[in-house]
Amino acid sequence: MHYFSCRQLAVSGLVCLSLCSIQPATATPSVQAGFSPEGSAMQLVLDTIGSAKKSIRMMGYSFTSPEVVKALVATHQRGVDVKIVLDEKGNRSKASQAAMNVVVNAGIPLRTNRQFAIMHDKVIIVDDRTIEAGSFNYTRSAAHRNSENVLIIRNMPELAQTYLTHWQSRWDGGTDWSSSY
Repeated sequence: MHYFSCRQLAVSGLVCLSLCSIQPATATPSVQAGFSPEGSAMQLVLDTIGSAKKSIRMMGYSFTSPEVVKALVATHQRGVDVKIVLDEKGNRSKASQAAMNVVVNAGIPLRTNRQFAIMHDKVIIVDDRTIEAGSFNYTRSAAHRNSENVLIIRNMPELAQTYLTHWQSRWDGGTDWSSSY
């Protein structure tokens, strides 16, 4: 009986050690490209926004796309923390201001930044690990009329942190947008 107890204890100890050494699974980094006006750029942007589980940090030059606005609002309504910083001069049109009003009225914090000749960043950082970047402005023209590109870099938290630091500097230099209605 004593032998069985010691053996049982040793086996359970080994099982415990093996379980304790299991590392959490980490997703493999991946990269995907999309283009417009072919349609894959907008679809990647929308898929990336829709994939967010905890946070979105977005910076953009021009912001008029109803599809992007709708996706951001829906994601925010699912409980995702969404914050946006946009170029001030690139968003003076009625269409831009209408889009900005919709997101602010939905409870999404938005700032405009006027520190630079152009804040030409077009980036979305999702869940501190995925980055969307490229030439794609968040506009219907970018989706349907222009030649644009989008690059999605998934599961790269170190790179995402670099972008988040950049995003934070633009956010800190921005001014809160207040809805006109």
